[in-house]
Amino acid sequence: MNNIKISTIITSGGLSTRFGSNKLLEKIGDKSVIETTILKFIDLSDEIIIPCQEEIKEHILNSKFFNKKIKFTQAGKTRQESVYNGILNCSSPEIVLIHDGARPFIEKETIKKCIELTYEKKAVIVGTMAIDTIKKVENGKIIKTIDRNTIFQAQTPQAFEYELIKKIHTHYKNNANYTDDSSMAEAFGIDVFILEGSKNNKKITTKEDLA
Repeated sequence: MNNIKISTIITSGGLSTRFGSNKLLEKIGDKSVIETTILKFIDLSDEIIIPCQEEIKEHILNSKFFNKKIKFTQAGKTRQESVYNGILNCSSPEIVLIHDGARPFIEKETIKKCIELTYEKKAVIVGTMAIDTIKKVENGKIIKTIDRNTIFQAQTPQAFEYELIKKIHTHYKNNANYTDDSSMAEAFGIDVFILEGSKNNKKITTKEDLA
């Protein structure tokens, strides 16, 4: 496993419209959100690709935590486009991890397990089992109660054999807009496996999430 080349794409191109300011620049202790996220992956990756706007790029370049492993590419108009830009800028790794910049609470042990499982399964996402009872609703009426033991909430990282996810993104680049990479893999006919993570690995969307 030590000889496997790992690239990590950290999506950082969002506009944070619900947050009210750029949430990636908010502080967690002495570090910004994006710095905190990067540091979770830096020792486990051969390179980190960050699709982002100029504001985030300048912030990272001027950070005392900046590392030569970090590379930048242009953020796309959608998350899908940003990830594809990141994939095209990877240096032909065996495995690529795709993670939300606004998920700074991911645990390193989860990242390690994700890499190990991806080496075996080729397509893996981190997620948590649903706690609440899940209802399927149409026109305001409950149609079905779904067994929550079969329902997982998707998180990141989502990890793939590099050539596989590159092929999938290239296939869908002009005719779809998927909100996560595992959905694209599923549509492509690939088996995707789940690694149960932690509910602490939440995505910062509002100021309440940061608090």
